[in-house]
Amino acid sequence: MNSAINENLIRDVIEEVLGRLNGPGPAPGQSGTPKPAPACGCPDAKRGVGARGRFGVFQDAGEACAAAQEAFEQLSEKGVAGRNKVIHLIKEICYANATDWGRIELEETRIGRLDHKIEKLKGLRGVPGVEFLNPYGLSGDHGIALEEYAPFGVIGAVTPSTHSIPTMACNVISMAAAGNAAVFNPHPGAAKCAVKAARVFNEAIHRELGIENLACIVESPTLESFQAIAQSEHVRLLCVTGGPGVVKAAMQSGKRAVCAGPGNPPVLVDGTGCLERAAQCVVFGAAYDNNLLCIGEKEVFVLDSVFDRFMAALEKNGAVRLNDA
Repeated sequence: MNSAINENLIRDVIEEVLGRLNGPGPAPGQSGTPKPAPACGCPDAKRGVGARGRFGVFQDAGEACAAAQEAFEQLSEKGVAGRNKVIHLIKEICYANATDWGRIELEETRIGRLDHKIEKLKGLRGVPGVEFLNPYGLSGDHGIALEEYAPFGVIGAVTPSTHSIPTMACNVISMAAAGNAAVFNPHPGAAKCAVKAARVFNEAIHRELGIENLACIVESPTLESFQAIAQSEHVRLLCVTGGPGVVKAAMQSGKRAVCAGPGNPPVLVDGTGCLERAAQCVVFGAAYDNNLLCIGEKEVFVLDSVFDRFMAALEKNGAVRLNDA
C-alpha cells in the first residue's frame, strides 16, 4: 500500500455502503459495524453461529483473502478446462435457482421487480467465458511471438445492493474465466442473499474440482472489512460496483482498480431511426427493474423536428405525459 485510505473517503464509503443497513448510515464517530446474522438455513446458522470459514463464507476479511489465494493456486493447476467447469456450474446454478434467489434478494433489498431479478439471473447463461481468451500470435523475419492472457491472482470485489447476486455471479464467471479467485465485500443491504449464493457456488465447485474457497465473501461486511481487502497482500486488483464514495475510495486505495460507478446514460433521438422502435426501447430500458441498472436510460434528448411524433410514440408505448409544459 502506498497510502492509507483518506478519512473523508471512508465517511463516503460508510454513507454509501452502510446507508441501507437499519436505515440511514451511522453518524460520524458512531460504529457502522452490523451485527452478524445467519445467512442461510444451515445447521450452524440455526444455532446462531454461522458457517464461517467454510465454502467461501468468512467473518474475517484477512482469512478470506488468504483462503482465496490458496484457491487461486489450486485453480491454476486445473487449467482452462477447470475454469470452464467453474463457469458452467455458476451459470447453471443461477438458472436453476433464479426464482428463489430473485425473491430472496427482493425481500432483503425491497427494491426492483421480481420478474426482472429472475430474468437477470437466468440471463447469466449468456455471459462470455474462456472463449474470449484467444491467444495472439505474430511471426516474421526475426521469429515468432505468442501473447496469452495471465491472471492477476486474487481480486477484491465490492457488489451493490441493486444487483447483489447477479453482479457477484457475473464477476465470478469473468474472473474465474481469466484464472482468478475473488473476495467479495457485498453491500450490507444485500449481504444475506449474496452469502447464500456464494456458499452454494463454492459447495458445487468443491464437489467438482476440490476447490473450497474460489469465491470468498465476508459474511458481515463493514467498512473495516473493505479496508482489509483493499490492503491485503494477496489482493492484486480491486473490482468495484457501487456509488461514488466506494468507487473513489477504491481508486485511491493504492491498488489497481476497475470500477463501475453511478451511470446516467442519455438517449439521443435524431429522427434517423424508427421512432416507434426508439420509444419502445426507451420505455423498456428506463422501466427495467424499476430503473436500478446504471446502464438504463435516464434522460432523452430529442430534435425539435421529431419531438411531437416521438412524444406520441412514448405515450403509445405506456409513457404518461405529466403536463403540457
